[in-house]
Amino acid sequence: MRLLRINGTFPKLRKLICRKYAQAIQAEESEYTETPVYPPILDQSLQARKLRERETIHKKIENINTVEEKQIALNMPRYYGWQCVILHDDKVPYNALPLVQHYTRTSFKNIDKLPDIYTQSSSVADSVVQEIKPHIEECIAIENEGVEHNIVTTVHKPEQQQIENAKTRNIVKQINRIISNNLTDKVSHILSSQVDYDPRHEAFWFIGGVDVPNNVVNWRKKFKWLKDRAHEPLDRPVQYLGSPLLTMRNQLPLKPVIPYSEAENPEFKVPVYSCVPETLGYYSNYRHGTNIPGFWPGDFDEFGMLSYHGRGHLLDRSESYGAEDNLEALHCQAIKASFGWLLAQANYKGFTTYNDLTYPLVTQTVITNGHLMSFYVYQLNTITMHSDKVDNNPKYNVCFGTKPLALYDSIENGKVKGLNEDVLKMLVQFYLNAPEERDHEMAPFLGKEEQIIADIEDDNRRCWLESTYKHIVSNRPKHLLPPELYLWEKIYKIKFNTRFFEAKRKPFEFDINPFNRRLDDHLPPYIPKVLRPYPRSKKKFETTYYPKV
Repeated sequence: MRLLRINGTFPKLRKLICRKYAQAIQAEESEYTETPVYPPILDQSLQARKLRERETIHKKIENINTVEEKQIALNMPRYYGWQCVILHDDKVPYNALPLVQHYTRTSFKNIDKLPDIYTQSSSVADSVVQEIKPHIEECIAIENEGVEHNIVTTVHKPEQQQIENAKTRNIVKQINRIISNNLTDKVSHILSSQVDYDPRHEAFWFIGGVDVPNNVVNWRKKFKWLKDRAHEPLDRPVQYLGSPLLTMRNQLPLKPVIPYSEAENPEFKVPVYSCVPETLGYYSNYRHGTNIPGFWPGDFDEFGMLSYHGRGHLLDRSESYGAEDNLEALHCQAIKASFGWLLAQANYKGFTTYNDLTYPLVTQTVITNGHLMSFYVYQLNTITMHSDKVDNNPKYNVCFGTKPLALYDSIENGKVKGLNEDVLKMLVQFYLNAPEERDHEMAPFLGKEEQIIADIEDDNRRCWLESTYKHIVSNRPKHLLPPELYLWEKIYKIKFNTRFFEAKRKPFEFDINPFNRRLDDHLPPYIPKVLRPYPRSKKKFETTYYPKV
């Protein structure tokens, strides 16, 4: 009784007094099994532990529900962005085809006619060519000689290149208008397709199996456990930047050119280019990785059908390169443009550079200057090319391409002479290639209820993710710029330590790499007292919703 009275007077004392007589319920399952069960034996070496960490991160990115959060997760390790190898649509150095094929894992096939899937539309294309032939001749003659264009150029690109691309853009718009208007009542997918002018195409991925830059080799040699692996290949982030003249996209994807099982055909050959890209003339720049196929997530028409690209960059190339390298430059442009557009579309369906495609994607590319036309058909079969998968990935991407073909012979007295109907027929067949609905899951790595951040019901989380995603893809500079390393510091403090008596103030003097800072490594926005929840709240900073990767 006395103990009960004490417990009633001091209720917190109950937690300190343990029960003398207590018996645990016997577990139904026995702790013994008929066969011994051992824990898995894991390799505890440095390489194996790092591999397991990377696989865990890749799995976390795969399990994220929305498209935008996956893109934010790709940029989580770097606050100032990745040091990306920049591939431009209209800048092709000398002898760049092996590098472009290796970085996109593309097997290129030279063809004289379109693949077999286009034979079904051959008869329809012949009749369409006869109907539109006079209109095509008229628009070409008017755009070349009948209209005087006032083209405004900038200092960022060569003037001759800008003038040719501007003239090509006008011709492409007219040709697209004529063919589309003629086919609207013949095939249903033309009317439902969407046309974009000068869209923004960007793609980001990692490539493995390339040589290590000298600064990384020197850094590795500082540590005993890394000296033996100083020249071990590493992943290089790659960013494609392009802007076609015109694109068409539809709500359904195009049919595969070859069966998906043929993607592992050993006859497909891809050259290996392990040298650093700076040897060819490419450069690196710090920026966030972005995947943009010309529209924002949630658009109804999300599969590309056809894209037109100019070839004015050939005018800026040296004559010493020769005609053969100029032809390879067109192939490089087509491979980069097609791969970049399809990769961005794949990212909008939930696939990333860490989570491979489960079905192929196809696009059609035309490179022209209004007179010469090159036709390309590209099938994307794989997008995982980082170091952990590059040697174990048997799939290849395939590109079929033609040489430049003349659409007409000449223009005399305001009239087109010698219009090539075979070339016009190939272009019409690109339009007649109808997309079809697939019988499989198109977005297996996206959520069932939440696939884009517009589907999120929480207002705070939805608005925060929208703002953060748009800020990342804008690639605006940070409020505080990254620390700058001056040349005299590199000479007198890093390469030759001759100023050891000075006070240490820069990050490199404390062995700190500011570019390893994570995206979420910052102080959240401060909440003033008057805006905090009434009456009192100790929460001084706003909530952030970064993905947990």
